[in-house]
Amino acid sequence: MIKLDILSDPICPWCFIGKARLDQALINHPDHPFAIEWHPFQLNPTMPAGGMDRREYLETKFGGRANALKVYGAIAEAAEESGLEIDFAAIKRTPNTLDAHRLIHWAGIEGRQTAVVTALFKAYFQEGKDIEDPATLRAIAEGAEMDGDMIARLLASDADRADIIARDSHARQRGVNSVPTFIVANTHVVPGAQPPELWEQVIAELSGAPQDATVN
Repeated sequence: MIKLDILSDPICPWCFIGKARLDQALINHPDHPFAIEWHPFQLNPTMPAGGMDRREYLETKFGGRANALKVYGAIAEAAEESGLEIDFAAIKRTPNTLDAHRLIHWAGIEGRQTAVVTALFKAYFQEGKDIEDPATLRAIAEGAEMDGDMIARLLASDADRADIIARDSHARQRGVNSVPTFIVANTHVVPGAQPPELWEQVIAELSGAPQDATVN
């Protein structure tokens, strides 16, 4: 198996799109060589606990409503092309994602990371749920067959909080400044929401299979 490390944030729409595109390639190649591990990267590491109003956040980040609509129009188009339905209107607040990243970390210990990451994206982008809410995170954990009582106790504590912050900071020190960022075999960095065709080419190269000459 070949390690595929993915730096991502569950409130990042391009991370959701990037995962969908990678998934398309993996479905086409069920014998792919990747062992996937998810790593923390907060889009908003200084976001206060409780988050902030979604419209206020977007207009502040993108310099006004017009720019926010333009940016998210492009995101909606890319999501649709990738087979995703995103209900932006249902998202009322932009949360702090530290606890969501703690849950992803704990899921990794139990071999359930991708299931939890998938559920977090669905909860936020398609169901409009607050993924900072401990009850929501517990439900996601239970849906991935994790112990809900244990997760509730961990969320109520400071367990692994400093570790997640340190890992996020380490990624930035290594030059990561946007997500998704994919690292193949701890060597090759693939930034952004790449199309399935690129991942098909990577899989072919790693497997030593003949490549389609039309893939660039």
